[in-house]
Amino acid sequence: MNTYLNLSGVSNVLGYNYGPDYIVVGFRDGDSYKYTYKSAGEKNVEEMKLLADKGIGLNNFINDNVKKKYEMKME
Repeated sequence: MNTYLNLSGVSNVLGYNYGPDYIVVGFRDGDSYKYTYKSAGEKNVEEMKLLADKGIGLNNFINDNVKKKYEMKME
């Protein structure tokens, strides 16, 4: 998993990885969630990828737009 830069210094996101139609986001509490085009929408997933690579804004975006729209909680 790629380390999230956390430029704000207050994010709960620790890491992420993504593929063509999904992103997996790992949080400080140890949980990771997979968001897909099907579950969260293509536009949302692509925005999450951009924010993940920037290292800022991902946690807020998830809370405001896709919090419960994950496809699965990763084991």
